[in-house]
Amino acid sequence: MVWKITLSAVLGYLLGCIPTGVLVARIYGVRDIRTLGSGNSGTTNVLRNLGWLPSVLTLVGDCLKGYAACLIGRQLGGDAGMLAGGLCAILGHDFPVFMGFKGGKGIATSLGLIIAINPWLALALLAVQIVAVALTRYMSVASLITTVAFPILVCFTERSRENFPLFLGAACIASVLSLFGHRGNIQRLIRGEENRLDFVKIGKVSEKVMAKMRNKNP
Repeated sequence: MVWKITLSAVLGYLLGCIPTGVLVARIYGVRDIRTLGSGNSGTTNVLRNLGWLPSVLTLVGDCLKGYAACLIGRQLGGDAGMLAGGLCAILGHDFPVFMGFKGGKGIATSLGLIIAINPWLALALLAVQIVAVALTRYMSVASLITTVAFPILVCFTERSRENFPLFLGAACIASVLSLFGHRGNIQRLIRGEENRLDFVKIGKVSEKVMAKMRNKNP
């Protein structure tokens, strides 16, 4: 059983290392998205620099990494394998070995783990994220709120599971990884220097990028 969980973790990490944001950005003419904006390969940085469609593609790709890692882990080692695979996918996304350990912050990949645990829980947390972004226009604040909410909601939604301690432990670990990934954002929020999302600017960036793509592929 131990080797199955170990294999789940290794495969999950390797899946997490797939640099979705970097690959999507290259399609849109940016060699390495990590040289722009906040310097990471996550959905928000892609959104700020390339607009809506590339960010959605990045979100879906990063989410699928976490979900696929969980499915493979579940087949190999049940609940323990699923959680090990999902958590290691988050680690791979945050610290990808093939990209100099410089990745994203793990929110979208964590969503894949949450979907595998409970799709309704994932939907609830996604709704919290969207509402928080709409009210504050701080993506980091929204992510921090859902990060804290995740283990709390697990206490209510997964308490009846036989392996409830494993699920709660995994939720806490995922939250700690997210908080660590957002440490820079937290410092900027405290100093009042965090940038809000400018939806008008993002719209203009989207139009510019799409126009560039149309001219490139007439």
